[in-house]
Amino acid sequence: MKLAFSAPTRDTDQARELIDGFRGAGYEGLQLKTAQYRDYLDDPQRLLGDWPQLSGAVSGLIIGCALDDSGCEQLRRIFRFGGAVGADLVIFCHSAAREGLGAAELRGFAQQLDALGREAREHGTKLSLHQHYNQPCMHREDLDIFFDGEPAYGLTVDTAHLVKSGVVDVAEVIRTFREFIDNFHMKDYADGEFRVLGEGAVDFGPVFTAVREIGYGGWVAADEESGGDLAGGMRACATFLRRGLG
Repeated sequence: MKLAFSAPTRDTDQARELIDGFRGAGYEGLQLKTAQYRDYLDDPQRLLGDWPQLSGAVSGLIIGCALDDSGCEQLRRIFRFGGAVGADLVIFCHSAAREGLGAAELRGFAQQLDALGREAREHGTKLSLHQHYNQPCMHREDLDIFFDGEPAYGLTVDTAHLVKSGVVDVAEVIRTFREFIDNFHMKDYADGEFRVLGEGAVDFGPVFTAVREIGYGGWVAADEESGGDLAGGMRACATFLRRGLG
């Protein structure tokens, strides 16, 4: 397993704190939020010029958009950018409300993502669908639809979003969808808010056991969205993950 970190940043100074500090805090990669790479999309080499610390360390590019014409073109643009900067994954958060969608609509989205996943591979990266609260891939039964067969995209398991979506047995999801999982967003949650790992109510014991049991060898990202101290959150999450995953 390889540890990555992800967190929103409010300005350039905080972005510098993130990029300068992730390796020292114990991570091998960063999963960049859209605002952290958006200005570089048309000039990927400028990203590595401005931030040489990111060379070989962009484990993922996170993007939230719809699957309309505009959203699909945005994804294609990110595929090209991701291939140029060596991003392992393009992590897709589907910006559409879950309410009112039936199985037919979900299968249609899955077909679109399959085609897009094949395009991502052509650019040397991989598309990963992020299970997410109030998005089309939200409920446990939604996962069965999106990961039926052999889709050309993988699964990002987000512990907090699963719990927030009412999925109680996160370990079961990990075991059942082991062949599709290419990324974890480890995130804690309690009282309607995201928390620093270890400070919320998510039961990570069974989660860590399941991750070890499936022999997972990909990225495990601490997705720190509590809004607290960035440097302290980086260190605390790394310690929590290393203790839990061995």
